[in-house]
Amino acid sequence: MTEEEVKQMQAEIERLRADNARLQSEMIRLVSRNLDLSERLEVDVEMRRRAEVARILMQENIERQRNADLQDDSQLLALIDLRLEEKRYHLNPDFNSRKLAELLGISHERLARLFRNKSIYRTPEAYIDNLRTMNAMRMLRTQLNYSIAAIAEASGFNHVRTLQRRIMDVAGMTPADYRALFTRDM
Repeated sequence: MTEEEVKQMQAEIERLRADNARLQSEMIRLVSRNLDLSERLEVDVEMRRRAEVARILMQENIERQRNADLQDDSQLLALIDLRLEEKRYHLNPDFNSRKLAELLGISHERLARLFRNKSIYRTPEAYIDNLRTMNAMRMLRTQLNYSIAAIAEASGFNHVRTLQRRIMDVAGMTPADYRALFTRDM
């Protein structure tokens, strides 16, 4: 290799080193920019999530206030049916009369008085229990691949035994016997 070729190669190496340094610097700048944009995006997403939560809470508070202002007990009973039919809160075993009153934005005492005076169910608890029982009975007829325990859980009962007692009270038979009524022809 001649001295001229060596100088050309050294010049090429220096040029490549300079390009490499420039590219590294550009890469660091782009990574830094991407991190900054990513942080901004995370902040934006979090702010949008918080705004949505605040909007939902405001709507719920407005609706609760409207419900609390309802003087007509019939309207309030219809609203209870509508809310529970729509959201199916009663299928959660932790849902109780206090949570129903809170959902409606009325006092627990007003809810109890409403049921005592205007409903065939003597208590809100009996109403919720009836909704769970009706759901379980429907599932016993239609969800033949579900076990009785799975139906009890899906219907909001904490224990299979509770479901068994409720079906016995309503239909005069065990859940298995009730299901059998609808599966004999199959």
